[in-house]
Amino acid sequence: MQPAALDWIIFFSFLGIVLLIGVWCSRRAGRDDAQFFLSGRELPWWLLGMSMVATTFSTDTPNLVTDIVRKNGVAGNWVWWAFLLTGMLTVFLYARLWRRSGVFTDIEFYEVRYSGRTAAFLRGFRALYLGVFFNVIIMASVSLAAIKIGGVMFGFSPVTTLLVASLVTVIFSALGGFRGVILTDFLLFFMAMTGAVAAAWFALSHPQVGGLAALIEHPNLVGKLNLFPVLESAPGGGFTDESLNLFVALFLIPIAVQWWSVWYPGAEPGGGGYIAQRILAARDERHAVGATFFFNVAHYALRPWPWIIVALASLVVFPDLQSVREAFPNVASGVVNDDLAYSAMLTFLPTGWLGIVLVSLVAAYMSTISTHLNWGSSYVVNDFYKRFVRPEAPARELVLVGRTATAVLMVMAGGLTLALSNALQVFHIMLQVGAGTGLLFILRWFWWRINALSELTAMIVSFLVAVYFQFIHTHVLPQWPLADWHRLILGVGITTVAWVCVTLITKPTDQRTLESFCERVNPGGPGWRRIFRQAEAEGRPIRTHALPVNIGTGILRMLCGCAAVYAILMATGFILYNRWVPATTCLVIALLAAVWLFRSIQDDKRKAPDASTPSNHF
Repeated sequence: MQPAALDWIIFFSFLGIVLLIGVWCSRRAGRDDAQFFLSGRELPWWLLGMSMVATTFSTDTPNLVTDIVRKNGVAGNWVWWAFLLTGMLTVFLYARLWRRSGVFTDIEFYEVRYSGRTAAFLRGFRALYLGVFFNVIIMASVSLAAIKIGGVMFGFSPVTTLLVASLVTVIFSALGGFRGVILTDFLLFFMAMTGAVAAAWFALSHPQVGGLAALIEHPNLVGKLNLFPVLESAPGGGFTDESLNLFVALFLIPIAVQWWSVWYPGAEPGGGGYIAQRILAARDERHAVGATFFFNVAHYALRPWPWIIVALASLVVFPDLQSVREAFPNVASGVVNDDLAYSAMLTFLPTGWLGIVLVSLVAAYMSTISTHLNWGSSYVVNDFYKRFVRPEAPARELVLVGRTATAVLMVMAGGLTLALSNALQVFHIMLQVGAGTGLLFILRWFWWRINALSELTAMIVSFLVAVYFQFIHTHVLPQWPLADWHRLILGVGITTVAWVCVTLITKPTDQRTLESFCERVNPGGPGWRRIFRQAEAEGRPIRTHALPVNIGTGILRMLCGCAAVYAILMATGFILYNRWVPATTCLVIALLAAVWLFRSIQDDKRKAPDASTPSNHF
């Protein structure tokens, strides 16, 4: 297809605006590393919340959703909807703790929470492991989606698409720093939402689809519309093996195990990554909580259905992969998969709207990549270069290293992109690599016994298990094939047992370090009573101005917040399906949950003591 002149005008106007924002922010971003990576810790909740949403609104996300829906139906989305649980836990427990910590990056946390050379090694190693290795994988996944869009909409080769897509993003990211990322994310949020809704509208308008009512009744969608996996009865009693396997893999495992046990970018148990970066950039704890709450509501309740509608419509227009291949014979065969169907549906957009949707996809790409470039380079600069290579480096040198790291990370991501084939493949790889580490990230804030060796063990074991399942198992034990959820459960079990055993048999963190951590953060909970009592017995009572986190109340609020968001998500689906009774029921549940949550938070404000009074209550 060939975009018209109007589409190109819209496209290049947007790129010009983004570059101007980068240039405008460049002088302030170049002052020092605090401005380049955290914008001086002065940003409001609404701007940070929109930035979190825009970052996760990546180019590969609609492709991933399309891949899931075409393979497993709407219910297949529970593999990522389940992460709302850890997101709400971050809102009501961990956002305050991260902001109190006062660290520059979440990797710096290791030398605040742990002690000795092991903590220093963990900080440096994980800075490169996450900031370079894992970060490059994520950016490669996003760039893969850009390749598919470029191939379908413009006939670009993979290399051409990568050069065009990454060049502007690298220039903008290196110039504007974190402030430039945040300000453009505000614009990108609205552009991406507009594009997603427009794509859904025109997908429903396609002659083969014939509108929403016709889409819902189309025979190609039989079994694809269920909001939850359906257990089908077997002739001899019980359930069919296929339906039971899908129920376990798509719903039971994500809800019961995956959300608390797996590290996944943007949904880290206990917070972390670029979510923590935005929490640390907030003005105060209140703004940190507000930003993460806004993000979780928008990410799970506001955005999914436009993508799902396009994915469902694609099953009518392109019912199988063969139809996609026939429609786009010039696209490289290695990237033709179900996730390509989203890009294929965009080729039917009219002039003008094509330019807007194209801009929305570019916006989604730039938002995600710029965030990961700034986040990854912050690890390289603050937690490796400044900590181990040049501790005395002046501020401007640190900014220069950050800008250099930005360019190098993009080149590495581009090289890896050419070896990938589909979004769901990357999703499962990242889940497996992070399997078993999530519980540690949750408990390290509330159990004094966890130490640096615990984290090293979890990271190394989970990675080795992932490598085994991905590359070795099928060759060593071909007679015992394992589904993705089997691998996940085994990975969680093996990794968790390993790090718990290491925790119990190794030397704990230095007492003074633990006391300093409690004084700074005051996390609360029974897991720190021993530290408070020992410090008091030795004549060093721990005094802190920060109120302890009430774990029980936080978990209740988490569950209530999840109920509200899930109810809105389900209500939207039922409205689209023209099922008004369950839709009304879900809306009532959402309203009741929201009212209780609001009153609970207001009660806290009324009961809060004078913040100037030191406290050692836990």
